[in-house]
Amino acid sequence: MLALALLSLALLSLVLALLPAVLAALNLALLRTPEPAPASPGLVSILIPARNEAVHIEATVRAALAGAGIAVEVLVGDDHSTDATAAIVHAIAAEDPRLRLVPVPSLPEGWTGKNHACAHLANEARGAFLLFIDADVRLEPDAAAGLVAQARRTGAALVSGVPRQRMGSLGERLTVPMINFLLVGYLPVAMMRASLRPSLGAACGQLVLVARAAYAQTGGHAAIRARLHDGVFLPRVLRAAGYRTDLVAGHRLATCRMYRTLQEAWAGFSKNAHEGMATRRALPVWTLLLLGGQALPALLVLAGLLGALPAPALAAALAALVVSLSTRAAITLAVHEPAATIPLHPVTVLVALAIQWNVLLRRERAGAATWKGRSYPVGGA
Repeated sequence: MLALALLSLALLSLVLALLPAVLAALNLALLRTPEPAPASPGLVSILIPARNEAVHIEATVRAALAGAGIAVEVLVGDDHSTDATAAIVHAIAAEDPRLRLVPVPSLPEGWTGKNHACAHLANEARGAFLLFIDADVRLEPDAAAGLVAQARRTGAALVSGVPRQRMGSLGERLTVPMINFLLVGYLPVAMMRASLRPSLGAACGQLVLVARAAYAQTGGHAAIRARLHDGVFLPRVLRAAGYRTDLVAGHRLATCRMYRTLQEAWAGFSKNAHEGMATRRALPVWTLLLLGGQALPALLVLAGLLGALPAPALAAALAALVVSLSTRAAITLAVHEPAATIPLHPVTVLVALAIQWNVLLRRERAGAATWKGRSYPVGGA
C-alpha cells in the first residue's frame, strides 16, 4: 500500500513537472527580441521614477540617452530623494537638453509611490510612446526603437519584457530567477496574444512601453494608484478597455540588477507578493504546482537514493527531476541568466514559496506592506 502511494506521489510530481515544460517549450518559441524598424518616426519618452537612486541613476540615464533608431527624451522623476540623485541628473542635463529632472509632488493619500511618480512623469512627457523603466535598468541602444516597432507591428498598446537579470550574491541567485521561470513556465503566451482577457495580462514593471493615447484613455497609473504590482495591474487595465498587450524577450533590450543580498530580495519580492501569489485562494494552488512539480522530485530522488523509495517510484521521480531541471535550464540559458543557478532550482522554489507564505501569514496580522520607507495597506483576498 505504501509503495503504491509513493508511486502515485512520484507520478503526480512528473505530471506537475511536465506542465511548465510544455508551456516553456511553446513560449520560448514565441518570445522573441523585437527588431527595430528601418526608420521609426515619432518620439519616445523614457520615464524613470527615482527615490534615493544615486548609486544607479547616472548609468541608467546615460544608457537611456544613448538610444538609437528613434528620437528619445528622458525624464527622471525625483521622488523626494535625500541623496545625490537630483544633483547627478542636473549635471547630466546640463550636457544634454533631452534630459529633464521632474520633481514629484508630495504623495497623495490613496497612492503608492511608484504609481504616483509614473503618473506625474507621464503628464510631463511629450512622446507618443511612454517607456517606463526602473532606476536600476540599463537600456541597450535599440531597446526603445525595438519596443515601438513591436507595438506598431502587433497593434499592442503595451509591450513589456524582462531585462537580463544580473546576479552576484547567493541570495539573488536563490530568488531572482523565479521571475522568468514563472512567466515562461506558467503564462500561456499564445493564449495571451489571442485574447483580451484581463487575467492573462502580464508585464515586467522594470520595462514597460505604453502608447500614450491608450494610457490617457484608461487612466494609466492613476487607474492602479493604490496598487503595488504595476506589472500585473497595468496590462489588466488596458485589456479591460479593449487594448492588446504583449510580452517579448527582454534580455537583449536591457539589463538590471534588482538586489544585492537575500535580505533585499526577500523584502522586494515580499512587496509584490501581496498582489501576486500570496492570497488565500491562489497560494495553495501555486504551492501544489511549484512544490509538487519543482521541489518534490528532488526530495523523492534523495529519499530513493537513501533506499526509502521503491524502484518504480524512484524511476518516476528521476524522470520528474530531469524534466524540472531541463525546463529550468532551457529558460535560464534562453534569458542569459547564470547557468550556476540551475542546480539551485529546487531550493529557489522553496525560498519563493517561503516568501509567499510568510507574506500571507504576516498580512493576516499586519495588513501593510513597506517599501522605500513608505507603508501601504494591503487587502486580504
